[in-house]
Amino acid sequence: MKIGFNMFLWTGHVTEEHQPIMAALKKQGYDGVQIPVLEGDPSHYSHLKKMLGDLELECTALTVIPETEMNPISDDPNCRQKGLDYLKWALDCTAALGTDQLCGPLHQTLGHFSGCGPTEKEVDHAAEFHRQVGDYANAAGITVALEAINRFECYFVNTMADLCAYLARVDHPAITGMYDTFHANLEEKHVTDCIGPAAQWISHVHISENDRGTPGKGHIDWTKVFSELKSIGYDGWLTIEAFSRALPQLAAATMIWRDLSPSLDEVWKEGFALIRKGWDAA
Repeated sequence: MKIGFNMFLWTGHVTEEHQPIMAALKKQGYDGVQIPVLEGDPSHYSHLKKMLGDLELECTALTVIPETEMNPISDDPNCRQKGLDYLKWALDCTAALGTDQLCGPLHQTLGHFSGCGPTEKEVDHAAEFHRQVGDYANAAGITVALEAINRFECYFVNTMADLCAYLARVDHPAITGMYDTFHANLEEKHVTDCIGPAAQWISHVHISENDRGTPGKGHIDWTKVFSELKSIGYDGWLTIEAFSRALPQLAAATMIWRDLSPSLDEVWKEGFALIRKGWDAA
């Protein structure tokens, strides 16, 4: 198991300015960080790769579909092509980072709703889209982990059962799934009951408290989360994802306009201790 931290807590674009933060994470004991890929070009991420190497930190990457004009489930083939071009760019940046995993809700634009659930045509569009993404990712040695997102942020894939059914339909070795405790807390009958049935698909885990603040300060049953993950033999990344007001570009989707923790330091210090002790005890 590896412990990571999503840099979204501080920024949507990691630069040299954030080196002291990542150095502190390394000193705390983190194995790596999750790097947002929202802007820039591969050369920027190659530079980050060197910086991370100097810090002896590993990484994974994360992105979102930023515009409705790139929506993978759109009926407009031009929109789907723009989305495909965007994810190819994101995969190029991911490869430049030197990591083998790109995560995120890469099935639709967040905050965009039709007024009903996904149609069969939308599922067909998305499955064709992700098979093409999977081919491109596979050629680069990268796995894509799609994330189930709660109904207040999207409508295409909300539950882990939704995600598993969709991944089975896509049926591509490079297209896998991610389990996020925040979204599971909103969408599942019980936060951890979905882990076992999704075992074959889970390639990444987001550790996120029920309010997206400091892990361990809310009502998620972390003992059960770690126990269930261990029971399926999961041994991958446990990446803390918490949010602050540092990302105005995601405020509409994440609905965050207030501080969720007394300090940012509390999030990564106490979050690490929670995972380390909880995992060892599970």
